[in-house]
Formats: sequence, C-alpha cells, structure tokens
Amino acid sequence: MNRLAICPGSFDPVTYGHLDIIERGAKIFDQVIIVVFNNQSKDPLFSVDERVSLLTESTSYLPNVSVDWSDELLIDYAREHKADAILRGLRAVSDFEYEMQITAMNRKLDENIETFFMMTNNQYSFLSSSIVKEVAKYKADVTDLVPEAVHEALQKKYR
Repeated sequence: MNRLAICPGSFDPVTYGHLDIIERGAKIFDQVIIVVFNNQSKDPLFSVDERVSLLTESTSYLPNVSVDWSDELLIDYAREHKADAILRGLRAVSDFEYEMQITAMNRKLDENIETFFMMTNNQYSFLSSSIVKEVAKYKADVTDLVPEAVHEALQKKYR
C-alpha cells in the first residue's frame, strides 16, 4: 500500500519549520507531494515558480518528496492525486482553531481524505515565513531559519 500525503502551503518562503514537518512526514508516508498554493489574502514576495524552485532545491535530499503547485481547491487536488492524507504543521495553540475550520470543511467535501497534524519542533515554534521576510528586509541574519538557497533569494529580493 502506497500512502500519499499532500503538504499544502504558500511557502513564501520555505523555512526550516516547514522542512521539519516535511522531513518527518516523509518518514511516515511513502510519498509526500508539497503543493504551493497562492493564498489570496497574502501579497507574496516570491512568485509561485520561485517558491516551487526553492522548495525543490531545499528538499532534493528527500527521495520520496516532490513539489508541485496548484490554483485549485486543496481537497480537489488531493482527490485527483488519490491522496490518503493532508499533512499540516501546527506551531502553537493559535494555529489550531484556523486549522480545525479548514479540516472540518475538507472533511465535509471529502470524508475519505484525512488530515494529519504534526506539532512543529519546539525550536521552530515561533517561526513563520512572515517573520523571516520581515527580519530579512532589515538585513538581519536568517541563515539558521531558512535553507541557503532561500537565504540567497531573500538577499537578492531585498538588495
């Protein structure tokens, strides 16, 4: 049985917090597809193509992980790819209510696709893409928060 999980997000940009969830998910599921979605309520720094490229480079060491993008509904994407689960990370209690609403809606749309929550490693519990972008904008060192390729891309964006 090949267990497939979809790991959705905007990943603008990918952080070590994201990679923590992806790596751990890759140990549990036979295959993980990271899917970049464009969150309409956010103004992204990186294009979808840039985010896909940064994720691909940052996860190249994980043989059972691939990267894709979509502009459709997550549950439709998961259904089309015959996913068993949606893999989501939780940083803090504040994430839980929002994630619970999304999970309830996804269950209503397709009760056969489970949502699998993983708590982020404590060292990343404060970390978000928004915080990384804010700090990087002011030329602060983010090398311990993001992969090297992301660090370089942030430096280019904020030159």
